[in-house]
Amino acid sequence: MAAHISKDPLHGVTLEMQVNALVARYGWLELGKRININCFKNDPSVKSSLKFLRRTPWARAEVEALYLESLEERAPAKSDEPAFNPWTCGRTPKS
Repeated sequence: MAAHISKDPLHGVTLEMQVNALVARYGWLELGKRININCFKNDPSVKSSLKFLRRTPWARAEVEALYLESLEERAPAKSDEPAFNPWTCGRTPKS
């Protein structure tokens, strides 16, 4: 039997994981600037933020949107050519 694969990028990602990832990436100061929520600005902690976000759907939606945006920024652009090519970088042209 084939396993079900979800197309939802938030599938299996808890709100706590999202907050921790955003804090690790931006820090509390920048996070408070990007999302105007007092729990990110005044004496921030993961516990107080989770309590507020679980009770406030609009704030949770903003956190999820920023988390998804940060995932898209991390994805490196795929190129057809490798970053290092030993065949072109190994020799210097003779004069």
